[in-house]
Amino acid sequence: MMEQVMQIANSFPLWILASLVVGVVIFQALVFIRLASRTSPSVGMTSQEVKAVIRSGAISSLGPSLAIVFVVISLITLIGNPVTLMRIGIIGSATIETVGASLGSQAAGAELGSANYTPQAFTTAVWVMCLGGMGWLLFTALFTKSLGKIQNKVITKTKNVNTLKLVSTAAMLGAFSYLGASEMVKGLSESIVLFVTFIGMSIIMWMANRFKLSWLKEWSLGLIVLLGLMVGYFIS
Repeated sequence: MMEQVMQIANSFPLWILASLVVGVVIFQALVFIRLASRTSPSVGMTSQEVKAVIRSGAISSLGPSLAIVFVVISLITLIGNPVTLMRIGIIGSATIETVGASLGSQAAGAELGSANYTPQAFTTAVWVMCLGGMGWLLFTALFTKSLGKIQNKVITKTKNVNTLKLVSTAAMLGAFSYLGASEMVKGLSESIVLFVTFIGMSIIMWMANRFKLSWLKEWSLGLIVLLGLMVGYFIS
């Protein structure tokens, strides 16, 4: 069954669609660089300074990009190369894409990558990821100009800022708690892996905040995936 899913996931039509989507992203990046280069003289920047900024930006982007490599590798084995390229290329959030793929597969009655992972489950997972990311893109396209006004109104009261932080944090906790609980009920090994990775993530985030290591936050998910794999390997 998994071989059939991978044949569909790595099929030529999906490569064409993924290439078109990624091509749009690359085109946008080139347009923004061109616009920034043309506007730089008006703010007193020389061409050398612009090149230095572009170079430093490209180098600094390597950290966050490499941080999701481990998660991307695991996604490739489950949803194929083109879909992984398309989703990570647009959204860039390995966490969100992993959750979307898992929820979509479960909605079709199969665990992601399990023996009963059917083409229908794969299709559902892709739909969930695409529709889940569509909301961000549509909101950005339609309401970007209004975001500044909304932000100014919200930050006038500390209570509103704290409420927004609380709601967003609660939503993420609810999503990951649901996924974690569904794994814990499978057995002791799964529970141990979840507990160890929870402690590991807590330590990593504490270290990142304590020692102001922003790069460690970017690498946190990939490190936890490796930790979970190692713990699962040794206790299975």
